[in-house]
Amino acid sequence: MAVAPPPPVSTNPLRRVAFELRAERRSGGMPPGDTTPSLSRTRAMIRNPLGLLLDAYERRGPVFSLRVLHANNVFVLGPEANHFVLVSGAEHFTWRDGGFGDLIPLLGDGLLTVDGDFHRHSRRIMLPAFHHERIAGYRAVMEGEARRGLEQLQDGEIVDVYSWARRLALRVAMRALFGFDPDERRSAFDPAQEFERALSYYGEDYFLQVLRGPRTPYARLVAARRRLDELVYGEIARRRASGQRGEDVLSLLMDTELSDRHVRDEVMTLLFAGHDTTTATISFLAWELAERPDWEDLDTALEETLRL
Repeated sequence: MAVAPPPPVSTNPLRRVAFELRAERRSGGMPPGDTTPSLSRTRAMIRNPLGLLLDAYERRGPVFSLRVLHANNVFVLGPEANHFVLVSGAEHFTWRDGGFGDLIPLLGDGLLTVDGDFHRHSRRIMLPAFHHERIAGYRAVMEGEARRGLEQLQDGEIVDVYSWARRLALRVAMRALFGFDPDERRSAFDPAQEFERALSYYGEDYFLQVLRGPRTPYARLVAARRRLDELVYGEIARRRASGQRGEDVLSLLMDTELSDRHVRDEVMTLLFAGHDTTTATISFLAWELAERPDWEDLDTALEETLRL
């Protein structure tokens, strides 16, 4: 039986601010912390979030509140707190009403932005794509793309590691998860570049994120999303017309009761989740290796790490 999707959520920033303020008033209190408005704290969250959070952790313990901009945020740090949020106490939390809701303009109603029965139903549909045998089958793609990416690096070249790693991880996600060949020019744009352009919206200062209209960061996100949608919906239409299927997540999703729109949302969600944290991990790895001159063969170290 099909499960009804969640109701739509407003992406209007002013309405979201109003919702968060109402939710805070209804909460009945927040954990102890620094809850008074503070421009310096907000600035510190932008410029040095790790330092701010570690300082609060040392003073308050693993659970504390911090007011950033207009909203009080509750932070839970450490393995026990994470286990409570994700496993033992998961029923007390919703993702759609929190920070993940900010991703809805790009990702839609994928696993990161839905809760309850629809989330559980969608997760059950997607689990077979991540069985051990399927993951083992993706390994050749990962190794091949890692070698290709490393061969592009030249001795003495100055490399933007973050952009390089994002392109590499997106190529892996597109090939292994969805059977997209990044080298086939079905469109006149670079999907990795468009995804990066869309994600750059979330790196803008908050006062720029709330702007709407031509030439704003939000307009840039919408334009990039439109081009990515052309790619994803075009591939869905092509496979439905031809009957072609493969050993990938897209083929699996297309043979379920999910609508094309929700297939698209899960594709976008997994493209995001399948490359963003990997990009950050590789970038931090390169930073740490650069601080260790005794590790001279960085290519070998990177390749070995990418295989893990």
